[in-house]
Amino acid sequence: MNIPLDNIAWSAAQELELLLNVVPADVVASLHLLERPLDDLIELVLDLGRQPEARFPDSFYHFGSAVTRSDIEFVVSRVSVFGEDNRAGIERTLHRISALRNRQGIIVGLTLRVGRALFGTIEMIRDIVESSASIMLLGKPGVGKTTLLREAARVAADELQKRVIVVDTSNEIAGDGDIPHPAIGHARRMQVAHVAEQHKVMIEAVENHMPEVVVIDEIGTAEEALAARTIAERGVQLIATAHGLSLKNLIKNPTLTDLIGGIQAVTLGDDEARRRGSQKTVLERKAPPTFTVLIELQDRETMVVHHQVATSVDLLLRNQEPQPQVRRRKSDGTWELHAVDPVLPAEECSTVDQQVNSNRNVVPSGKALAIYSIGVSRNLVERAIYKLSLPLKQTREVEEADAVVALKAQSIQRGERLIRAYERGIPIVTVRSNTAVQVESAMKSLLRHHPELREISKDIAFVNPLEEAEQAIEKVVLSMKPVELRPQDAYMRRLQHELIEQSGLRSRSRGDEPDRRVVVYP
Repeated sequence: MNIPLDNIAWSAAQELELLLNVVPADVVASLHLLERPLDDLIELVLDLGRQPEARFPDSFYHFGSAVTRSDIEFVVSRVSVFGEDNRAGIERTLHRISALRNRQGIIVGLTLRVGRALFGTIEMIRDIVESSASIMLLGKPGVGKTTLLREAARVAADELQKRVIVVDTSNEIAGDGDIPHPAIGHARRMQVAHVAEQHKVMIEAVENHMPEVVVIDEIGTAEEALAARTIAERGVQLIATAHGLSLKNLIKNPTLTDLIGGIQAVTLGDDEARRRGSQKTVLERKAPPTFTVLIELQDRETMVVHHQVATSVDLLLRNQEPQPQVRRRKSDGTWELHAVDPVLPAEECSTVDQQVNSNRNVVPSGKALAIYSIGVSRNLVERAIYKLSLPLKQTREVEEADAVVALKAQSIQRGERLIRAYERGIPIVTVRSNTAVQVESAMKSLLRHHPELREISKDIAFVNPLEEAEQAIEKVVLSMKPVELRPQDAYMRRLQHELIEQSGLRSRSRGDEPDRRVVVYP
């Protein structure tokens, strides 16, 4: 289907009309009878033998008569050829048509996704794009990642006058056909014939076309992660998306950790372990991240920006919380900065509450003990209480406290509040610095020494998974018998296997998720 350049429509209504032109007239007529305007239509689903389905951001509608084979053939004959990924399009538009096939390979269902060129979304990150920093975008499907990539390509090419190459797998960014959609401006587009070859096209773009900026959608394999690092090392600005919702997810993804520098287990010396207040085996970043800036798209109006990915990763690996920047779009289209809530987001709090409630069987009944903090962040104390599922609460009066946690510097200075605590015989535990690791260690110390909490300590496991593996290695060497570790996720099991292999022992995983665990053998 050839569409002359003069007929390319920029308004959302005209773009939608181009999609409806490939749909049977009776289906379109029934669609227009819906009481819902089509301005925010997301997808139109046509499945053989079922009513068509119109999907909107907040609802869906079934309408009209059941879809027939002739209806599906009508659409297929008016779109481009379906590729190996079962996707097709309409030339010079951003619409995507995806197919469902039966066992004989015959198309029995279609998903027509509405593609829209939205302008102005780049304003929230324009300063980052203009800084020439490599940018990684994370977020759930439909949150606007590809729209941002498209806008970033246009701004970099047209307004910043840079040489921009878009590596366009499945024509997601620049639309179907040989001529890219005007939404990417004067950026050039390289199409990817086979999804598995995206990493080759990424390298080819740099070697053959000398870009200053490379735009990529969905980095999802180890080969693509390696290609991205190769591009970044050549001084090219990368703007890309990857699978995952947040930086924490990316750290736990063994396939893509190379994008943030890679993670390795390191054994510290005794002095360094004491200085950090941690176990001897810790996780650390192996190399500089491929991307300088990482942006978590929480929704279309909210972004969490990690301006220094290396710093954020290092903090997370040390069980400390980074302090990213939150940007929110206002109703008038402008945006504003918000301070990061150093406690927990609402959805995370609810999850923690559920975990605490589910662990109440290990906590003795009775009044929660009151903790008073001196020089120590109340937020860190609250996190430790939630994380360790302790029957503790914070108080703002030292006279009401059953125990005190104090910063060591305050203890040395012997402030008035500390003196009052000493006089009342209240147990005091000190921390060297305001970090999550130190505060959690203080809470564990209370478990060991406070008479009303001592009984809990034997019911709660505090051993780090890698520390547990080290202890198991020692047991196996001495007893020459297998030792089974506690269940862990796939990423942590892999680190345990690597640690065990380095010791010269054997290991295997057994059991089903989420109880799958590592067994150490002589």
